[in-house]
Amino acid sequence: MTITRLIPIVAGFMVLLSVLLTHYVHPNWVYLTIFVGINLFQSGITGFCPLATILKKLGFPQ
Repeated sequence: MTITRLIPIVAGFMVLLSVLLTHYVHPNWVYLTIFVGINLFQSGITGFCPLATILKKLGFPQ
């Protein structure tokens, strides 16, 4: 699986997970949703994605 496919999968999973945690565990988990949203926004504008950097170092193909 390539990095370009993994990034939206991980981002979507993190959003769904944080919504579930916010609903069932504690309302402060909403900050994880906000963090993921801000990261998606900044990576769309700047082209820099921390997850892509980590996945490249782990050896995933682009």
